[in-house]
Amino acid sequence: MPRFTMDIDDQFDQTLTRLAKGSSKADVIRRAVASYQYLKSEVPDSSSGKRIAITDADGNVQKDVILP
Repeated sequence: MPRFTMDIDDQFDQTLTRLAKGSSKADVIRRAVASYQYLKSEVPDSSSGKRIAITDADGNVQKDVILP
């Protein structure tokens, strides 16, 4: 399995630690990359005006997300 090394700041490490409760930091990063890959495939060109909407249980848009 390939290995990857990166330098992160303390705030990012604290965020990873918080998100990794019951898991590992590597697993959090793997899941984040997989999620980002999926979202990018669903919205391949954010300049086209496509958005990802986060909705509540009633379908009301709570937040729009445009991927960089």
